[in-house]
Amino acid sequence: MATLRDIKRRIKGVKNTQQITKAMKMVAAARLRRAQENILNARPYSKKIAEVLQHLLSSEKNFNNPFFTEREIKKVAVVVVTSDRGLCGSFNMSVIRTVEEIAKGALSLFNNEGNLFLYCVGKKGNDYFTKRNYNVVGSYPGIFSHLKFEFASGLMKELMNKYQNGEIDKVFVVYNEFKSVIQQKTETEQILPIQSFEEKEESSRLTDYIYEPDKGKIISALLPKHLKAQMWRILLDSYAAELGARMTAMDMATENAKELIRSLQLTYNKERQASITKEILEIVSGANALKET
Repeated sequence: MATLRDIKRRIKGVKNTQQITKAMKMVAAARLRRAQENILNARPYSKKIAEVLQHLLSSEKNFNNPFFTEREIKKVAVVVVTSDRGLCGSFNMSVIRTVEEIAKGALSLFNNEGNLFLYCVGKKGNDYFTKRNYNVVGSYPGIFSHLKFEFASGLMKELMNKYQNGEIDKVFVVYNEFKSVIQQKTETEQILPIQSFEEKEESSRLTDYIYEPDKGKIISALLPKHLKAQMWRILLDSYAAELGARMTAMDMATENAKELIRSLQLTYNKERQASITKEILEIVSGANALKET
């Protein structure tokens, strides 16, 4: 049985842990507000480019671009977006499990032949897949501490170049989409080749503008910007989802610590009361023994 000193030490240790988890929750909450602002600032740009491209493509029926062309799939790339740190619940494992399911399921043929290439954004995913001998060709740890558009642009440019050169034939991204502070959804998106834009009911009523130099050149110029904006949106979504998951996990850890402290305090009081009662009984027994003698 644990002594009073042991219980007291454990209570102190749990209280110290509670202070850490509470501080981590507050830090995650502060960063989450900034991350949400970044998402709100990035979405109008991404949305407007998609709308312009949709309008152009709806009127330019004969446009041909390699980013839209479906071809025989021989090599596939998967961008795995995880975090650099843990303590965020199932945030990382949900992405890792999804990638493993894809690698052992729909893309098992490419994986067995060594034609499945992983680009791991974040330390956790990179560590996991490297140790299990997956074909990790791109490793980008530590980028979320100073997340910038230049990184998203550079990564997307590398993928576009390899796609155009025939080094890869299809690109997927697996990441956690930010829904709310308590909800993140693991998504798998195909970014290359570009799938057709969703047709909207009002697209037929849009004004037919006159474009200079011509629609085809404008589409070709906007497509790389669109792809880079999508990658930037995905990274911002993942970072906000990570902070939301960490905030929730640390909040639960703080509440569990509070409950554990209450339980330990109750145990300590019971043990202390039992110890005092035992001492009183010993004193009374000793006094009675003296009286009898």
